[in-house]
Amino acid sequence: MKQYIYLFLIVFLSSCSSDEPTFTPETEADILKFIKDNNFDAVKTESGLYYVITKEGTGEQPNSNSEVTISYRGSFLNGTTFSQTDVSGVATKLNTLVKGLSEGLQLFKEGGEGIFLIPSELGFDDGVVLIIEVKLIDVIDNEADILTYINDNNLNAKRTDSGLYYVINKEGTGQKPTSNSSVTVVYKGYFLDGTVFDASNTNGTTFRLDQVISGWTEGIPLFNEGGEGILLIPNNLAYGLQGTPPIPGGAVLVFDIELISVN
Repeated sequence: MKQYIYLFLIVFLSSCSSDEPTFTPETEADILKFIKDNNFDAVKTESGLYYVITKEGTGEQPNSNSEVTISYRGSFLNGTTFSQTDVSGVATKLNTLVKGLSEGLQLFKEGGEGIFLIPSELGFDDGVVLIIEVKLIDVIDNEADILTYINDNNLNAKRTDSGLYYVINKEGTGQKPTSNSSVTVVYKGYFLDGTVFDASNTNGTTFRLDQVISGWTEGIPLFNEGGEGILLIPNNLAYGLQGTPPIPGGAVLVFDIELISVN
């Protein structure tokens, strides 16, 4: 999202400067006029960010290092929309956003909605005020979600240093693969709510472990041939915050697996 907005602003400012001799930077006075014209009950932070909370959330409150899912519409003071999401939103890290948006989202709780009026120095420092209408859909906490799933399903899971959780339901008797091995695996992949997104046939699928998501590269070598179990993979070891259809950004992936052979 940051790159998209930045590129749009370059085009926007270039078009302004090509037809007019000067570009007049927007200031706090312009923000205050916008607030008055729209009858907003806005609050100002010490940094100069103005915000309006239109709906109080009830969930978790993010911090500066949080991963979140938000839906938003970004516009300029003249009402021109420069970027927006659909209602399902996008997953992102707060520390990758412009300062004003990162700061503002920390004032919200999950389910909260509102408006940020971001001065240039908290945006792209280019003289343009950004208006962001936003909803904080979710604070992504894969670890907490995995632990809840483990507890709810009474699993005897272990955690690796990377944050991967695994369960060995059946000890195999064959060799263990390495991270470079070719293996044949029977598997079913699903989300924490039980929705299945992928599955092999009963004969399994053959692939190299250095050509799959890192949760598999690390997780499959925990099993011996003939072994069966479960991998619970956080998004940073799978498809990250971007996701890939049908995997949404930030998703935890659960796999039932049986290691048929190390080839």
